[in-house]
Amino acid sequence: MSRVTTALKRTELDVSMDASQRRFEALFRAHYPAVRRYAYHRAITGSNADDLVAETFIVAWRRLDAVPIDDALPWLLAVAGNVQRNQARSHRRYQALIERLPSPQSSPPPAIPSDVGPQIRAALAALSDDDREILLLVAWDGLTPQQAAVAIGTTPGSARLRLHRARKRFATQFELGSVRTQKRASSDGQFRIDRKELSHEQTFRF
Repeated sequence: MSRVTTALKRTELDVSMDASQRRFEALFRAHYPAVRRYAYHRAITGSNADDLVAETFIVAWRRLDAVPIDDALPWLLAVAGNVQRNQARSHRRYQALIERLPSPQSSPPPAIPSDVGPQIRAALAALSDDDREILLLVAWDGLTPQQAAVAIGTTPGSARLRLHRARKRFATQFELGSVRTQKRASSDGQFRIDRKELSHEQTFRF
């Protein structure tokens, strides 16, 4: 196949894709309100309605050649009906599964350090998302570094290194916050050491 022929075929494909996209966009603009009303009239609301409408138009895009050009709405509503029935079947299967599961035993929620002071929260907030996540997994969720590696999708060695670096950065932020607090408290003549704060801070360091 010559380069000219290949280029022509690519051009034809691009033109075809542009035409399909324009047709789909026109289809969506013209019939989105009607498909949304279809969901509303069947008491489908919220995220379920969003899913029904989105899935209907996904099918329309995938099968655009099958969508009637002169009267597309009945075709779209037929698809919406199929989507609705699939949703209902999925919901029934989910409910049946829930009913088969044993009732969970009532147990107290895991201990959450509600008395963590503002300095620790400020130090955590100053960290990157990655640093904060691995610290919380180990310090508050009780995972080992090996378990944390699975939770964040990395190797145990990488997790241990990230944890070590996160602890160092946390310590730096905590100490900076302590210095600022001491300066403010000293100026007010009310400085005191919060032993609970120091105790919680140690859980992030070691």
